[in-house]
Amino acid sequence: MIKKKEKTFVPNNMEIKWENLEPLFKELQNRPIDSFSDLEQWLRDRSELEATLEEDFAWRYIKMTCDTSNEELVKSFQYFATEIEPKIAPLQNELNKKLVESAFVNDLNHDKYFIYLRGVKKALALFREENIPLQTEIQIEQQKYQGITGAMSVTIDEQEYTLEQASNFLKDLDRSKREKAWKSITLRRLQDKEELDVLFNKLKSLRHQVALNADFKNFRDYMFEALGRFDYSVQDVYNFHHAVQQEIVPLLAEQAEDRKKALNLDVLKPWDTEVDTSGKPALKPFSNGEELINKSILCFDKLNPYLGERLSIMKENNLFDVESRKGKAPGGYNYPLAETGAPFIFMNSAGSFRDLTTMVHEGGHAVHTFLTADLELNDFKHCPSEVAELASMSMELISMDYWDEFFSDPAELKRAKQYQLKDVLKTLPWVAVVDKFQHWIYENPEHSSEERTIAWKRIFTEFGANFVDWSDHEDALANLWQKQLHIFEVPFYYIEYGIAQLGAIAVWKNYKENPEKGLQNYIEALKLGYTKSIKEIYKTAGIEFDFSAAYIRELAQFVITELKKLN
Repeated sequence: MIKKKEKTFVPNNMEIKWENLEPLFKELQNRPIDSFSDLEQWLRDRSELEATLEEDFAWRYIKMTCDTSNEELVKSFQYFATEIEPKIAPLQNELNKKLVESAFVNDLNHDKYFIYLRGVKKALALFREENIPLQTEIQIEQQKYQGITGAMSVTIDEQEYTLEQASNFLKDLDRSKREKAWKSITLRRLQDKEELDVLFNKLKSLRHQVALNADFKNFRDYMFEALGRFDYSVQDVYNFHHAVQQEIVPLLAEQAEDRKKALNLDVLKPWDTEVDTSGKPALKPFSNGEELINKSILCFDKLNPYLGERLSIMKENNLFDVESRKGKAPGGYNYPLAETGAPFIFMNSAGSFRDLTTMVHEGGHAVHTFLTADLELNDFKHCPSEVAELASMSMELISMDYWDEFFSDPAELKRAKQYQLKDVLKTLPWVAVVDKFQHWIYENPEHSSEERTIAWKRIFTEFGANFVDWSDHEDALANLWQKQLHIFEVPFYYIEYGIAQLGAIAVWKNYKENPEKGLQNYIEALKLGYTKSIKEIYKTAGIEFDFSAAYIRELAQFVITELKKLN
């Protein structure tokens, strides 16, 4: 069983309420720092307090997402968001000032503390007192998305399903069943279209005001700074959009033509994109959540015993909630527990192949959490998403050779690998669409819902619109963006998936060429946490931090070559 480390500054088992927290923040604020050793101890104590708060918030969030219908859990989350975070924010800013103004700050080892201090200085530059209540309101409003979508369900053949469960019907060989399921899911989403539009309009306005308060022209420019994008620019991202359109979309158009022929269809409809073109039933890698966890442990253990042991530890400590049910928030995540040094994996499995890839994806995040658990400061573990998603997306690929734990039939294993490699390429245009759409949203903050719909359809069409015929389903096409929770909850956290997908292909390429060295480089890169720049971490992994058209073409061709080997 996992045990938290003994604390030296924060009282063990302290109840997290403001009356208990304020004296600790004040002590840090008022403590004299008369030597370099005093500064290092001050940093360790501050880190311990931040880890305590992060883990408390983590559990409030986890419990709320596991049951969005439980008002007490929602109130517990909101208490932290409204009564603790707003009071902490100005004090954290004062502690940042105390750090950078310390007479001993320049004595901190440059290699060890450079990334951390760079982040502190950026936080100081962005802090505005008037943004605290706005950010609190945003936090509360964002959570409403989960409540709305978590309550969604459909009835098919007199049985109720969550949308995740109902999506399994989209893999049915009977086209009429696929169509029926797709229309049921779509109609259910459209029922809440207006409510989600109103919610997003409010979020958009609040975010724009945060940006204006911090002296930025728009929220996009503010978020590039807030997310610490030191290693690439807005123009680099635009170049990524263009490169994906140029290099990947034509490959997917060819695959769509092949799909149409294999299914003997004149046109592909939205309900024709998930069914297996082999004419075989959908892959069934596991039958329930328990089996998914157990098989994942065996898969990771074959890859490397240390990795399998991490998932076993999580299972022993009840750090999984994997099965879909009504009232549960949508999506999946790995939430690091800052004090415990382990994570919690949340997902909505419904027995599909995609659930397997979600599990190994979140398992990659989980391994990352364990590998960084002993880094000295809590902030050293706060990896940028371009690195965090490299951990998870690489695991999707390097674990494939051990998916025989899920598929004992070699033919089924081959199908699973084909599906995964095709999905790797499909990821890139969707990332580009979601990211480009968000650029448009926040560069045009006064837009109406109707103008947003037009922009979405235009951008989605530029990247192939899933290569299907949307005639008679314009409302569904216009509403697709609402299913992407990142747009509501974590704005601009999406391009990282595209960058990391390229990195993951490169990690997998290295692994294919030399499994031992490729895996070791991957692990060594993850161990760094955020003590080095993104480019240095990618270099440690043995790959390039590059998303140029030439690099995308090179990696895409490698994937296509590997796909052909599976035919």
